[in-house]
Amino acid sequence: MSHKIFSHIPPIEYKGANNKDPMAFNFYEAEREIYGKTMRDHLRFSVCYWHSFNWLGNDVFGDGAFHRPWLTGENDHQDALHKLDAAFDFFERLGASFFCFHDVDIAARANSVKELTENIKKISEPLAKKMLDTDIKLLWGTANLFSHPRYMAGAATNPNPEIFKCAAAQVHCMLETTHQLNGENYVLWGGREGYDTLLNTDIKQELEQLARFLSLVVEHKHKIGFKGTLLIEPKPHEPTKHQYDRDVATVVAFLERYDLQEEIKLNIEANHATMAGSSFEHEVANAFALDAFGSIDINRGDPQNGWDTDQFHNDPKEIALVMRHILLNGGMKNGGFNFDAKLRRQSIDADDLFIAHIGGIDNLARGLINGVKLIEEKVLNDFLEKRYQDWFSEEGQRILSGELSLEELSKFAQDPEPTSGKQEFLENYVNRIIG
Repeated sequence: MSHKIFSHIPPIEYKGANNKDPMAFNFYEAEREIYGKTMRDHLRFSVCYWHSFNWLGNDVFGDGAFHRPWLTGENDHQDALHKLDAAFDFFERLGASFFCFHDVDIAARANSVKELTENIKKISEPLAKKMLDTDIKLLWGTANLFSHPRYMAGAATNPNPEIFKCAAAQVHCMLETTHQLNGENYVLWGGREGYDTLLNTDIKQELEQLARFLSLVVEHKHKIGFKGTLLIEPKPHEPTKHQYDRDVATVVAFLERYDLQEEIKLNIEANHATMAGSSFEHEVANAFALDAFGSIDINRGDPQNGWDTDQFHNDPKEIALVMRHILLNGGMKNGGFNFDAKLRRQSIDADDLFIAHIGGIDNLARGLINGVKLIEEKVLNDFLEKRYQDWFSEEGQRILSGELSLEELSKFAQDPEPTSGKQEFLENYVNRIIG
């Protein structure tokens, strides 16, 4: 049944920059080699199961607006199989190499954690067969520890240890499932690991619980031999007022406090970065600076909204600047660009799923091309090298190495001539490159 949904859409192809067909790529050539790798290998883009195949277009003010033939409303195992057919038909026609999912996205509805575990096991075999038949891989798996009412006060940070145990059971199942499916990463998103009021919250207690939970996950990863990377996804607020994993710096400080920094890296979402008051580029650059970069959820927010709108990213300039950081730091390892993005509620056609992803992929490809230009022309790199060159002098290295005391430095302090930061020059240069 589900394969007929997209039968009118041929595989999406590259047709060049002047292409006017919305069902074709303008910039993404999967096998084109650029900067030493194919575009496919640079971008490693992934389709998310939840927004694309589970969401009915509902919001806090209205019911679902989408008609999705693979969602019959029964939400039983047969429904899960129809959804699986539709999803992989979409992945293949789009040319996606990866996908991502939560446990509740892919399995039939469950009334208990035990039943959810059974339903995951039931769907995992047909899922594995789909992956084998199509050579589409799992970028990462994760457990939904925020939707069920039991998690209204958090999962790992819940005041009730029984809820902690439920969360542990879900992650245990999903980590093992991700391992069995050869997933390349496992994401821990603390959807409700935070608080709405300090009147009923013991922050120290909840942080200790969260640290213990993460340690348990790390221990089990090594026990089962999972070779993928464990990732935390920062987000400052929503659904809670304050979430403990609010941004890159906060998460890294937490991981260092509990000696987890070598075991867990970060999955950075563009929309979450701007919600935290930072730019997407800042969070990526900071993650590399702190040796914590793992992967990316590629989306955007709306500057007129203060919440997580999860729109498809359409700013090639921002993507180019982010790509520059990724390329200069060795490119994606086992991370990728996951389209954690959803259609607007009025985009009700199934075809709109393709159009949105095509635009997102093209913007990644265009950003990659321009990111390489920014590196190869060396204007930014040369400027940075010149700006910091005195720190690589003998005296500069002695300061950094700790050879000189505060007293010694004060004796030789001189007022230097100020030098320009050339911000406008650099901004104009970037605008010229990206066009």
